[in-house]
Amino acid sequence: MSIFTRSVSKIYTRPVLEVNLNKIIENYRLLCDIIYPSTPSAVIKDDAYGLDAAVVAKTLYEGGNCRHFWVAHAVEGEKIAEFVPGAQIFVLQGIGEDSAQLFAQYKFTPVISSPEMFAFWKKQKISDVKPVIQVETGLNRLGFRTEDLEHLSAADLKMFSMVISHLACADEKDHFMNKFQLDNFNKIRQKYFPALPASLSASDGAFLGADYTFNMVRLGAAIYGINTAPYRLNQMQNVVVVKAPVLQITQLKKGDFVGYSATYRAGTDKKIAIISIGYGDGIHRSLSNRGKIFFRIKNEWKEAKIIGRVSMDNIICDITGLDLKVGEWGYIIFDEYPLDDVARDAQTISYELLSNIGKNQRFDRVYIIK
Repeated sequence: MSIFTRSVSKIYTRPVLEVNLNKIIENYRLLCDIIYPSTPSAVIKDDAYGLDAAVVAKTLYEGGNCRHFWVAHAVEGEKIAEFVPGAQIFVLQGIGEDSAQLFAQYKFTPVISSPEMFAFWKKQKISDVKPVIQVETGLNRLGFRTEDLEHLSAADLKMFSMVISHLACADEKDHFMNKFQLDNFNKIRQKYFPALPASLSASDGAFLGADYTFNMVRLGAAIYGINTAPYRLNQMQNVVVVKAPVLQITQLKKGDFVGYSATYRAGTDKKIAIISIGYGDGIHRSLSNRGKIFFRIKNEWKEAKIIGRVSMDNIICDITGLDLKVGEWGYIIFDEYPLDDVARDAQTISYELLSNIGKNQRFDRVYIIK
């Protein structure tokens, strides 16, 4: 059934998360063209931003010919290993006592970010695996500092297969930090790793030009439709639709209050709809009295303002003047009101919003694929 079909023949209670896998593939392919000839790779950490890493990895492996994946922890790599045979799986948080067995079993590639972790790695003696080294260039997060690199021997330096770093401000094209980090990265590479492949950019850096793409780009948020280069028109397609059924429609009299803490009071008589979704489903409370729900009525999208507090299970919206029935669908995220717009109204970022929604188990999930 099309998501635009207006049907109330049945009553539903659960919110629905639709994930368009075709659009994920198309976004990935477009990014591959943008960064060419750099090697593309897919970041599917945090369970592919909550969209199910196994499903997304399999989709990109089969539909996008992706052969390089990045996860945060080895347990995330374990989840996708059987779906991406022969692919290289990088683990961004590296290796430790709690994950060494998985590295030995699956031959994951650890990202080594500190002298202590490197010392631990050398004790593991995992054959046929050469780790990646992460260097600090200005973000001041994980990574070897210059003083750490000076203590590495020639034999140590030869143990690595790639050198990476991470940009702090790549979503702002003209930010001084981009050139600052690029220069630092090049200086470190030339001094310590002149022959190694390199990776500096994630999705946002992919749009900064060839100087930033090096040998591999770690494509993440943009695959999922997020605009990682907000200074330009988003070239990515919206990937997710979040909708929830109307559970009840009722009248609100002038002077009546709505929701917890009575933060909204009706100035006139109104008609309201109670929607089966809330912060328990990952919808931010900051959308209280400022967000919006959309309904498809006679082939047109109609907007309804959220009124009162977003509660754990429900959102209340003003549908005065709209012809709606119980059982119809309210759209929270869709092509005309995508993640970036909702995140803006919620005063957060798309990454957090998608992660919170995607990992929620209360959604009825629908995966769309040709």
